[in-house]
Amino acid sequence: MLHQLKLVSLTLAALQLVQADDLTIYQDGSLAAGWENWSWSSTIDFAATDLFLGTSSISVTSDEWAALSVKLEGTFPQYAGLRFDIAGAQPDISISFSATDTDTTSPSIALSAISKEVNADDFTSLLIDFSALPGTGAPIPEANWDRITLQAGQNGASYHLDNVVLVESIVVQPEFLSAEPLANNIVAVTTVGDVDLHSISIKLNGKSMNISNTTTYSPPDTPSKTINYLSLRSSFVAGQLIITANNFTAEHTIPTVQSGSIQQSVKHPINPHIYGVNFPTDASYIDTLGVTLSRWGGNAETAYNPFGGFTNAGADWYFENRANDNADDWIEWVHGAGSDALLTIPALDWVSKDAASYSFPESLYPEQQGFDPYNGVAGNGLFANGSYIPNDPNLAYIPWNTTAAKQWLSGLKNTPTFVAIDNEIEIARGTHHDMHFDPVSYDEERQRVIDFATVAKEAMPNVQVVAPSTCAWWFYWTSDVGLSDTAAHNNTDFLPWFLQEMAKHEKSSGRRLLDYLDIHYYFAPDTSANDAAAKALRLRATRSFWDPSYVDESWIGTSDPQNHQPNATIVQLIPRMKTLIAENYPGTKLSISEWNGMNDQDITGGLATADSLGLFGQYGLDAATYWATPDQLSPAGLAYWLFRGHGTYFGSSSVQVKLANPDPDTVGVYAATENSKLSLVILNKNPSTPISYKFSNIPSGAYFMRHFGGAAGAAKWQTTITLKGGDSLVVPPYTAVFLLQQ
Repeated sequence: MLHQLKLVSLTLAALQLVQADDLTIYQDGSLAAGWENWSWSSTIDFAATDLFLGTSSISVTSDEWAALSVKLEGTFPQYAGLRFDIAGAQPDISISFSATDTDTTSPSIALSAISKEVNADDFTSLLIDFSALPGTGAPIPEANWDRITLQAGQNGASYHLDNVVLVESIVVQPEFLSAEPLANNIVAVTTVGDVDLHSISIKLNGKSMNISNTTTYSPPDTPSKTINYLSLRSSFVAGQLIITANNFTAEHTIPTVQSGSIQQSVKHPINPHIYGVNFPTDASYIDTLGVTLSRWGGNAETAYNPFGGFTNAGADWYFENRANDNADDWIEWVHGAGSDALLTIPALDWVSKDAASYSFPESLYPEQQGFDPYNGVAGNGLFANGSYIPNDPNLAYIPWNTTAAKQWLSGLKNTPTFVAIDNEIEIARGTHHDMHFDPVSYDEERQRVIDFATVAKEAMPNVQVVAPSTCAWWFYWTSDVGLSDTAAHNNTDFLPWFLQEMAKHEKSSGRRLLDYLDIHYYFAPDTSANDAAAKALRLRATRSFWDPSYVDESWIGTSDPQNHQPNATIVQLIPRMKTLIAENYPGTKLSISEWNGMNDQDITGGLATADSLGLFGQYGLDAATYWATPDQLSPAGLAYWLFRGHGTYFGSSSVQVKLANPDPDTVGVYAATENSKLSLVILNKNPSTPISYKFSNIPSGAYFMRHFGGAAGAAKWQTTITLKGGDSLVVPPYTAVFLLQQ
C-alpha cells in the first residue's frame, strides 16, 4: 500500500539536499551492500509491504530498550547527515551513531527532538544534520562512525522506515528563526545561514526604532545558529513590538514595568559547594559548567569493591556485577580539574567479587519475573507476583566490613573532601535485597553510620562526613521496617532521632562524626506527561524548597500526615531541615546530594534547575549535587553554565531582592556580589509573555550577559550590554538571563 509522503525539514525549509554522492543504507527489499544487521531484541522485516514507498519498507517492532541497528563495513564520518522516511504513532525511539573501533557513541537524539509529527499511516521525511544535531544544535563529535542505532524506550516501539540514506552534503539556506526583546534595548535575532540583517525593521507602538549597533555571536559548541544582538537607540517601553525581515515577522507585547529593589548591604555567604553534580564526565565538563563538587555515589556504589574495581547494579539492572572506575584515580582528576570530591563508602556487609557474576541466575531461579534482554540468564530477583527472591550473597559478593573500609581509605593517594556513608541504605531491601534481605531499621542505620564514619575519620582526620543520604520524604520520617519502628523510638521521626543520636555519640565519645545532614530530594509531583499543565507544575514545584505557604501538589500535600512534624503537607525543605538541625544537633550543615530539575532536556527542566540553584544560594544550603550528569548543552546543563560556567561566577554572597509583586510561579530573581561587583539571575517561567522589571540600586555601566531559552533556544548565548540608572530589564518567555557588572 503506497502512502503519501509528508516532508518535514529539520530547520523548517532551511535545508536543501544535494544527492549526487549520497550513500544508500536501505531503499527497497534489503539493506544496501556493505551494511549488516546488528539489531537486538527486535522483530524486523526488511521487505514489509503493509506500508511502504516504492516496493517495500522496513517494519520494526522492538522490545523495551531494544533496537534496530545497522553496521557499515567501512566508515561514514565524511557524510553531512542522515535522511530517512518514518511512519509510526510517534514511536518512542532515540537515534545514535557509534564508532566500533574506539567504542565511541554520539549523543542520543530523541525522535521527538527531530519531529513531533510522525504519524502511523503515512511517512514523514526527516533529516539529521551532523553539523547541528537535533536537540542541542551541536555538531557530531569526530570519530570513525560506522554504526547507526534506533533504540526503543522503556515501553518498546513499532514503526516503519524507508529510503534511509547518508547525504553527502547539506546546503543551509539563509533564514530568520526568531527575534525577541531582551534587557533594556536589545532585539536578539537568531538566524541560520548568511541572512541580510539590513532587511530587519523594528517598530514599537507603531514607531520605527533605530539600531545603533549590531553584535553577532555563534557559540563554539552550537555553531550552526547565530544570534544577532541589535542595540536600539532608545530603551523599551510597554506596548507592541513588531520585528520584520523579508517574510519573517515576530510580535511581542512588552508589559508594564514592575518594580524591585536590590539591597547589597543585606547579604550572607553562598557556599560554592551547592553547584555540584554526580559523576562529571571529564575536566572540560567541570570547567564548562563550573562544577564545584563532584559526587561518586548512587545505588551501584553500595557494592563497590575498591580492591578489584568491581560493582553491582542492584535492582537498577538485574543485580549484575560489572567493572568500575578506580575511585582513587577519579578523585585525582576531579581535584585536578578544580572540583572537590564526595566519595561514597560502602557500609553494608558485602561488595562485588568480580566483574561478571550476577545474583539471580536462571539456572537457580528459573521462575523469575524477568530477565536481562541482553543477558538472558540474569534475572531481576522477583517472583512472578513481584515478591523478593531470597538468595545466597556469595553468588556475586564477598564480605565487607569496617576493617576493609579503613584499609582502603588509609591507602588512598588522593583524599576526598567529603565522604558519604553509603547511599540510601534505608531502602537496601529494595535496591540490594540480594545482599540485605531484611528491611533496615532505625538502629541498624545509625550503627552503620557510626561504625563507618569512625573509620573514615581515623583514616582521614580532616574529611567531612555526610549522612544518612536518605532517599525521599517518606524515609526522612520512618524506616523500611514501618511506622512500628517509629513507635518503638518514642514516636520520634527518623531524621530528628538520627540527629539526636549523632549528638549523643559526640557527647559520649568526644568526637563529631556527622558534619553534614545529607538527604536526597526529588520533587514529588508527577510531571512526566510534559504537557502544558505538567510544565507549569514543574516550575511551581521549586517552591517546595522554601515556601511556608506552598502545599505540595502531590501525595505529600493530599494524604494523611505520615510524620509528627508541623505543617506536614508543606515541604519547605531547606528551612525545615535547618530547624531540625538547630533543634537536635546544632553546628551540623545541610547537603542535598541528589536532586533533579525533573526533565533535563525540556526548557522548563532547565529553568527549574536554574531556579533551584538560585534558591540554594538564597536560603543558605551548604552543599548539593545534581543527579546525575546533565548534558552540557541540555537546558539543565545550561543552568549550571549560567551560574558558574568557564570561570564566570554568580557571586560569593547572596544579597537581598525585594519585588513589589512577587510571583514565584512565573518569576525568579536572584542577586549576588563578589569583589564589589553585582550579579543578577532573572528567570521568566511564563511560556508566552515577556516580563519587564526595574530594579533600584543597580549600578550603571557595562554588564556581561548570558542567557538561554525563549525563542532563541537552548544554547549558550552571550554578549555585553550597558545599563543606565532607571533602565528596565525585559526577559522573554521561558528564558533565563545572567548579568554580571563589569
